[in-house]
This record gives sequence, structure tokens and C-alpha cells, in this order.
Amino acid sequence: MHKSRLACFVIDCQVDDINPGANFWAGALGYPAGDTDDKYVVLEATPTGPKMLLQKVEHPSHIHLDIETDNKEAEVQRLEKLGAKVVKIMERWIVMEAPTGHRFCVVNPQRLDFHEAADVNVWP
Repeated sequence: MHKSRLACFVIDCQVDDINPGANFWAGALGYPAGDTDDKYVVLEATPTGPKMLLQKVEHPSHIHLDIETDNKEAEVQRLEKLGAKVVKIMERWIVMEAPTGHRFCVVNPQRLDFHEAADVNVWP
């Protein structure tokens, strides 16, 4: 048995400087910019909602989502049975592709309430 849920919307930004993008998205969404470094900026969403993250990337800009889980391998197997495929295994996450061509990541728990929250799916 394992758990999973939507963890984060990731705004992938193919830019040299992530800060102008962070300023735009923070203003557009009304989520103040929080933790930041040269590659990532966290936008402070509501405590119970999915996280919002800007990520500096090498590929064209787009938005993807992260699914958080307490068992990445089991979640990947579950998603493969639904038709997804593994694209790349990274050190801390697994990039997958849905049958529709959309890429997403399977990650360890990201939100602090993951283990106690009522909105987490429990899978056999």
C-alpha cells in the first residue's frame, strides 16, 4: 500500500535569470515569492493547496505537475499500468510521460501535511 497526490505545479522557465519570471508569476497569481536560488523560486501558495514552483530549465518553457508519493517505485508502476511511461530517472525524481504526451514528475512528499492529510490517495 502506498499514498500519492498532486504536490506541485512547476513553471519551467527557459531563461538566463529566473527573477523576472518569479516577479511576474508572483504578481499574476498573488503568491509572494519565497525560498529562492539560481534555479528555483517557491511561490507561497495557500497552506492546503498544491505548491507553485518556478524552475530554470534548458528545454522550452512550459508547465508540468509533480505527483508526491511515499513510494516512488510503487507509484511509477501504478501509473505505468494506466499507460504512462518512464522518460528519465533522476536522483530525486522520476520523469514520466502520460499517454497524451504530457510530462510530469513523481517525487517524494513535498507538502508538510502529506502523511496526515485527508486528500491523499491510498493505493493497494
